[in-house]
Amino acid sequence: MASKSKIFTLSEVSEHNSSKDCWLLIDGKVYDVTSFMEEHPGGDEVLLSATGKDATDDFEDVGHSNTAREMMEQYYVGEIDVSTIPSKPKYTPAKQPHYDQDKTSEYIIKVLQFLVPLAILGLAVVVRFYTKTS
Repeated sequence: MASKSKIFTLSEVSEHNSSKDCWLLIDGKVYDVTSFMEEHPGGDEVLLSATGKDATDDFEDVGHSNTAREMMEQYYVGEIDVSTIPSKPKYTPAKQPHYDQDKTSEYIIKVLQFLVPLAILGLAVVVRFYTKTS
């Protein structure tokens, strides 16, 4: 008969945040990694920096091996009460005025098509004027 897992709140897990008492929350499961601190290949600072929060993303970003995942089982102490984990705010981009690149580019091209020949004509008149008076 399977024993029932202990359920912890995030605040309970967060209290275990020192090198002498370190718990991590990964994939909804709570692990007491205190005895693994000195053996951890990334150093104990990495583990300590992951306390007090859901460390799933940190764990996955490193790309742990299957062996590392299997080792975790021996440090398992229970489950997290998911209602105690604050929800991550969804990213919503700031409202910005619509910028139509194509119309702006067309406008600039039309203005330049008018101004460049006008500037060349003006320059030609000035050059003609100064060369005629000399």
